Amino acid sequence: MFVSTSGSATILHADLDSFYASVEQRDDPSLRGRPVIVGGGVVLAASYEAKAYGVRTAMGGGQARALCPHAIVVPPRMSAYSQASAAVFEVFHDTSPLVEALSVDEAFLDVSGLRRVSGTPVQIGARLRERVREEVGLPITVGIARTKFLAKVASQEAKPDGLLMVPPDRELAFLHPLPVRRLWGVGAKTADKLRTHGVETVSDVAELSETALTGLLGPAMGRQLFGLSRNIDRRRVVTGHRRRSVGAQRALGKAGSAMSPEQVDAVVVNLVDRITRRMRAAGRSGRTVVLRLRFDDFGRATRSHTLPRATASTGVILAAARTLVNQAAPVVSERGLTLIGFAVCNIDREGSEQLELPFGNGCDTHTIDSAVDLVRRRHGNAALTRGVLLGRDAGWEMPHLPD
Repeated sequence: MFVSTSGSATILHADLDSFYASVEQRDDPSLRGRPVIVGGGVVLAASYEAKAYGVRTAMGGGQARALCPHAIVVPPRMSAYSQASAAVFEVFHDTSPLVEALSVDEAFLDVSGLRRVSGTPVQIGARLRERVREEVGLPITVGIARTKFLAKVASQEAKPDGLLMVPPDRELAFLHPLPVRRLWGVGAKTADKLRTHGVETVSDVAELSETALTGLLGPAMGRQLFGLSRNIDRRRVVTGHRRRSVGAQRALGKAGSAMSPEQVDAVVVNLVDRITRRMRAAGRSGRTVVLRLRFDDFGRATRSHTLPRATASTGVILAAARTLVNQAAPVVSERGLTLIGFAVCNIDREGSEQLELPFGNGCDTHTIDSAVDLVRRRHGNAALTRGVLLGRDAGWEMPHLPD
């Protein structure tokens, strides 16, 4: 078995600890040291005090409260989390010019070439953690390794609020004793399948040939696990990642099954309004509208519709979104809805839109959208609200990650 150990451990994986819950504990001193759950219907985040009772992200609120009856449940504050994320990423970009965002609360940093000006990777990681704690008030864990995969595993092992470097000559000694779920792509079902064949640790995976793994898990997963179990990961930290879609989603929890069509439509309007506002702000337009659904049985479904031409018009994209929801209504009524989301794909980075004749003398949708955006920029997003949302809970939005 050949494993390349060339190079040094210069890739950092920085991951905020229980991000949403930590922001709540930071902003409300009475919550510190106490079990905190963010989100009532579905757990968006849980403090480590709540996790000690078995509470986990994406768990139903009822189950979470049953596990930890004395937990303090707080509503999410997405604006506070966005501000905290922006502040943390300022520290990241001040630490290294090579930063690859994975989500609102984690990123890879390449610190190769910085030894003379910033010190060793461990010193850089320690200083990054100290700055995030002092400047943003949040705990963060940093894993350091030669590959992106192992840096992420290191940060998982170092949580919470830790720092761990895996030296190149100790990679497999560190990796192989870990449970198989530490490998990217191995969820509960794949882990159960592997367990039935006596495969429980990364070492067990590494003992299998690529042929055996592909026969067991399929070509793509088999090849991936064959490489990762040997810490073969040739990916580099990539900056300036181009977003191929703009989207948003909202978790509804068990309450989603009892929502009326009008209530679901209010969620649809709210999500599409947010998505198109972001597209116009970023100078983007798109052609394909994608609907994403999750059901009571944890199953998922996707529907899509491609428009004749790229647009960022709220009205046009909303019409397509409503059509997709109506088409999916029979499936939703049978299986119960727990999450709804939309994305606009086939992005035109120039934001160009095909205008249509006749232009007329009245207000077209582009003019209306531009006027609404201007008012909101000057007076806040709540200054103008769509009529269908009056008197309704606009809800919170789960972050949509770059593709």
